[in-house]
Order: sequence, then structure tokens, then C-alpha cells
Amino acid sequence: MSLRADDLIDRRRLRRKLTFWRVVAFAVIAVALFSTARWIFADQFGAAGNHIAQVRIEGTILEDDELLDRIKRIRESNAAKGVIITVDSPGGTTAGGEAIFDEIRLLAQEKPVVAQVGTLAASAGYMVASAADHIVARQSSIVGSIGVLMQYPDVTELMDKVGVKLVAIKSSRLKAEPNPFTPTTEEERAMIRAMILDSYDWFVDLVAERRPLSREEALRLADGSIFTGRQAAERKLVDALGGEREARQWLAEKGVDADLEVVEWKAQDSRTSLLLPGMAARWLAGALGFDPQGGLMRALGTDRIFLDGLLSVWQPEK
Repeated sequence: MSLRADDLIDRRRLRRKLTFWRVVAFAVIAVALFSTARWIFADQFGAAGNHIAQVRIEGTILEDDELLDRIKRIRESNAAKGVIITVDSPGGTTAGGEAIFDEIRLLAQEKPVVAQVGTLAASAGYMVASAADHIVARQSSIVGSIGVLMQYPDVTELMDKVGVKLVAIKSSRLKAEPNPFTPTTEEERAMIRAMILDSYDWFVDLVAERRPLSREEALRLADGSIFTGRQAAERKLVDALGGEREARQWLAEKGVDADLEVVEWKAQDSRTSLLLPGMAARWLAGALGFDPQGGLMRALGTDRIFLDGLLSVWQPEK
């Protein structure tokens, strides 16, 4: 009987120990889940307290639904009292720049918005910066390259050498033209040039509207030239020289508390890159020595492969 009693006591002790460690394990898991959820959803709901929101627009500009949604969430956030748009981009697609421009203009109707130019704000990158109500650039930043282009390869000589011919049956002669498999005709070039000039006129009008420039002044600057930050300030393409400190000073002049913390609103973790989950893709990018927040495709420069149609980009890679 004494052995059975000892066994019962041991079992009770073991049960209490198991219960204790189960409670500890549950608490650890709960804390881990809470911390993970807070980290994952921090960008979605914004900072808990009042702050200055920062959005980085870097690399090649494309149609980016996540970025547009992020700007919209900042506009709807009561905690974001002012916004710094940090631009470091050579440009990209004209449609992508237009979409971001329009979303920033909606944001600027609700909150003070200042653009801070890093190394480069050219072409569609400058288009995005001009959506802000104030632009700050470094003295050595590169600004400008206002214009539009379209590029396509001509592989007709290569096809002749390898003995390949393309047979096309189409509804009209300008359908799917120009294409890289047939020589471009004057009529096709005229069609593309008319389209480019129409978008160019729109871009010039946008610059004249957003900057303290007449259309004639904007047109003289829109010859594709690039300028240093100092030259851009002289030409009224930017408003002030400096960095984040000067951007914050302008926000303070607009009534934003100068003591507020700058909080970067980053891309949500639901993004995917090269068919990998967003978190795994950023881990892989970090392991390869790239910026994890930039995305693996952007880090490797492969996002430029998908540039198509009308471009507003400074020196696109060939």
C-alpha cells in the first residue's frame, strides 16, 4: 500500500509540474503571437500615437497597388499628422508615376505633405515628388529629366541571319506596331511620336501646375536635362535644400508638432517576390546582402525587365 501511495504522490507532483509548464508554454506562445501580430500589422494600422508618417519611393516606379493602398491608409489615419515622401528613383512607367502622383495629391488634401529627394528624383521620380506641396533636395541630388520615351528592339537583321521569318495576319496595318520583328515604317513612327508628345504635353502641364513656373518656363526645363539640387532650386524645380531636418521644419511651419516621431510606413508582409512569401523573400534578400525592404526583384534589378509602354525614366538600362 505504501508503494501505491508513493506512486500517487509522484503522479500528483508530476501532474502539477506538467500543468505549470503548460501554463508557461502557453504564456510564451501568447507573447510571441502578440509580438508577431504587432510587428506584422504595425504598418496596416499605423503607429499607436500621433506621428509624422514617412513613405519611401525608391527604385523603378511601376504600378504598385500595395504602395497606393499604403498612401491611402496614411490619408485615413488619424495618428499621421504630416507626411514625408522620401524619393530616390530614376523614374519608370508613366502610368505608374501618374497613379502615385494622384494618390499623393489626395493625401495632400488631408495632411501636409513634403517630398525629400535623396540621391535621385528623375522623370517619373520627379513627377512623384512634384505631387507634394514642398520639395527638399540635397545640394548634390539629381533632379529633372522631364520627358517621355518609348523603346523597342529591332531584331530583323538577327532573324535574317538565323533564317527566321515572321508571318502575321492582322486586322489593320498599325495593329501591334511597332514590333521588333519587322522594320518600322514612317507611319508607325508618327503614331508613336504623337502618343509620346501627348504624354509629354501632359507632363509639362503637370510641372507648370505644381511648380511656380509658367508653361513656357516649364517647357524650357523639360528638354530631358538633369540638374543638381542647387541648380534645381535656382530653376524652381525644388523649394529648399537639405534633408529630413528641413522637411520636418516645413511641416512644423504647417502646424505639425515638431516633437513628433517620424515613423516609416513600410510595405505589408503579405507581399510576394519571385513566388516566395513576402517574409521569406525579404529574408533571402537580406541573406544575399540586399535591402530586405526593397524586394528581391528590385534588389537584383530584374523589375526593369517588365518596363513596357511609355516610360518616364532617366537612362533606362538596355
